[in-house]
Amino acid sequence: MKYQLRQTMLDILIRIEKDKGFSNLLLNHELQQKDLNEKDKRLLTEVVYGTVQNQITIDYYISHFMKNKKKLDLWVKQLLRMSVYQMVYLEKVPDHAVVHESVEIAKIRGHKGIASFVNGILRSIRRNGLPDLTLIKDPVERISIETSHPVWLVKRWTEMYGKERTEAMCRENLRHFPMSIRVQPMKMDREAVMEQLEKQGFTVTASQFSQQGILIQKGNIFKTNLLQEGFITIQDQSSMLAAESLKLKPGMKVLDTCSAPGGKATHIAEKMADQGEIHAYDLHKKKVKLIEEKAAVLDLHAISAFQGDARNLYEQYEEESFDRILIDAPCSGLGVINGKPEIKYEKQASDIERLATIQLDIIQSAAKLLKPEGLLIYSTCTVDKLENNQVVQTFLENNPAFGIDFSFREELSEPLQHAPGWSPEGLQLFPQDFQTDGFFLTRIKRNK
Repeated sequence: MKYQLRQTMLDILIRIEKDKGFSNLLLNHELQQKDLNEKDKRLLTEVVYGTVQNQITIDYYISHFMKNKKKLDLWVKQLLRMSVYQMVYLEKVPDHAVVHESVEIAKIRGHKGIASFVNGILRSIRRNGLPDLTLIKDPVERISIETSHPVWLVKRWTEMYGKERTEAMCRENLRHFPMSIRVQPMKMDREAVMEQLEKQGFTVTASQFSQQGILIQKGNIFKTNLLQEGFITIQDQSSMLAAESLKLKPGMKVLDTCSAPGGKATHIAEKMADQGEIHAYDLHKKKVKLIEEKAAVLDLHAISAFQGDARNLYEQYEEESFDRILIDAPCSGLGVINGKPEIKYEKQASDIERLATIQLDIIQSAAKLLKPEGLLIYSTCTVDKLENNQVVQTFLENNPAFGIDFSFREELSEPLQHAPGWSPEGLQLFPQDFQTDGFFLTRIKRNK
């Protein structure tokens, strides 16, 4: 492996931890900036994602071969992590090459003593093998270390969902999901897109979540012209359920309270045949532009994007102004760990509690703008009951004019109707159910 490629891996990993950067954004930036061949691009992506995904497990392995539990410089820690990841999880690069190149980088970035330390750790792992994780007696600790999820999070999920479902969720977060895309139906139908992709060597299947959804089992969608020309957009199929469940018709007036980057707003526009009014808001001005750009690429004109705090939108409109409201609430993101693995290390219980307060404020405020007989979708990309079930429960207790409209369950495909995550508050999708993001969804109706 080229030293330059390994240095790039190391730099990205340092930035992820030091600057709290998202791995997908940092990787995409480097892939665009660096002149790499396809093989190196794949290896760079695999090592960075894999190292972050398996960080707790890797740290456990490293700790067994450290005589002194001294604090390491960040670059040394990340160099060891990415090296151990390749030795344990990959077969593409021989162990001796990993050790040699890691030691050389340690010499360049540090000094002879650091290089000797790195060499000693890696050669000890190669010589002695890894500790047996199945011998860890405490089940929460074992799941934590085997699946690289913090102990507090495993414990929290175990208390909410039980050990079996928690372990399945943690393991699924380490696996690769097929990418899902959504067809722009006013430009090309799903069958035509699937046929075109199959002719280009893709392996694709139709989504069970949306008549517009396609799963990419094999193939690189970025190598086609479909994205750039607005025939499709990338969207996890679980999040397609938001627009699918709004019971939309052309000519409606719809509010999307937390819209950026615009995936759900554009889906709403497509479901309404681009006829009607969609008022899309985001708290941050720069993110409003993302909504506008996505709508432009897809040739959709019914969307008007604005900057605004979802908690205060009732000040912008008269009460009962909208036929439909979507609240895809800001959340902990604990349902998208598969694609953004650093989330599980950065979030704390206090973040969840703070967000639940914001979520309740948003739904309490936005609900004032819903017409009688109107429908409101509340959704999140998390699996935490405090952000999902509890927010919905509290809102309904405080607002007797509203109730859950469970007829939306019958409108979903049969597999979703029988998903294991249904509760009195709505549908909780777990990553292991359909190889999707963890996602919560419910439909609320204003009765009077």
